[in-house]
Amino acid sequence: MDLFENDMHTNAQAPMAERMRPRTLEEMVGQQHLLGKDKVLRRLIESDRLSSVIFWGPPGTGKTTLAQVIAGSTRSRFVFFSAVLQGIKEVREIVRKAREERAYHNRKTLLFVDEIHRFNKAQQDAFLPYVEKGDITLIGATTENPSFEVNSALLSRSRVFVLQPLETNDIELLLERALTDSRGLKNAFPATDREALSFLAAQAQGDARIALNALEVAADLCKGQQAISLQAVKEALQQRGVRYDKGAEEHYNVISAFIKSLRGSDPDAALYWLARMIEAGEDPLFIARRMVIFAAEDVGNADPRGLQLAVATQQAVHFVGMPEGRIPLAQAATYLACAPKSNASYLAIDKALATVRSSGTLPVPAHLCNAPTRLMKDIGYGKGYRYPHDYPDAWVEQDYLPEGLQGQRFYRISDRGYEKRMREFQNRRKPE
Repeated sequence: MDLFENDMHTNAQAPMAERMRPRTLEEMVGQQHLLGKDKVLRRLIESDRLSSVIFWGPPGTGKTTLAQVIAGSTRSRFVFFSAVLQGIKEVREIVRKAREERAYHNRKTLLFVDEIHRFNKAQQDAFLPYVEKGDITLIGATTENPSFEVNSALLSRSRVFVLQPLETNDIELLLERALTDSRGLKNAFPATDREALSFLAAQAQGDARIALNALEVAADLCKGQQAISLQAVKEALQQRGVRYDKGAEEHYNVISAFIKSLRGSDPDAALYWLARMIEAGEDPLFIARRMVIFAAEDVGNADPRGLQLAVATQQAVHFVGMPEGRIPLAQAATYLACAPKSNASYLAIDKALATVRSSGTLPVPAHLCNAPTRLMKDIGYGKGYRYPHDYPDAWVEQDYLPEGLQGQRFYRISDRGYEKRMREFQNRRKPE
């Protein structure tokens, strides 16, 4: 369907976020890294040289709006195509009309594919021949990382533009516009409550749609009053959903931020990202498992108690469940963040594995072989083995590595935390 045949801007029944969509580049708010003066996307739009693109960004950042603005700015025919509501069979009809528009009216067709990541890779292939021939200019919108969700062939023929969450002052500007524009609440609330608008802008999480639609609800609650109150805004917002998808990129971004905060010894940041995951409904056992891995990989023998606490946390969370499980999770997160760090064990096993793969299965030295039978003893198994407990300090110098690897060092002990004591102990036996 040609979107301009059913222009939502003029529909008074549409939600405010729909009615207040910017119609020109000058009305666009935010995304100055793309739309600011002399920025690449703005130049491409103004010169009408835009080729197929993918807009990637969180909800409410203007992906659909920007596509509509492009269509209006370039005098192109704009076709809205939803991956949720439509299928590939409609593509042929769209292309047929696009060819007619180009042949008879010299007008390009912009095919806007909303939530393009919802098509599987094979379905996305259906657009390829028409994009290559220039029958359509594809504008795809996605909240998911296109590197993973968009067909590589289609991605290679498109330019990706990343849209950022709107700044709080950008959203305040949109709210102020809605209070004075005829498409919004013009003259309905002459006394603006700055505190209410600032609070709403801050709570919208960079999502203009959340802000504008909450403003509309708050306006209904304040009918007949001079201003929209802070209490009405809070009631309109209710419990905001934290932007987080356990099956998508934000899941991996947040857990990555959590682990990196632990590694960076910042307990406050670790608690923040932990709270983000808990509030979004992340599986607490997933968080505990990642802390078990972290305790071995990043804390290691600098503080061996870290792994003990992480494993105990996993057991505690499994035993008590949520919401009480947040308490041992927080205890483990703060302990691991503040613990001394060493990845020496992690590096050591990877180095040992690399040596095994490159050297193959070297024979076990005879003196280390088990000799449970007389025959095995007769052929030399176990011969020459020195039992450490027969010597002072329960240690005696002998080779434990296969021939050709003697002297190889895998474990490079740090001088942090408990590993400092281990290093001193080890250096008395095998000086570096």
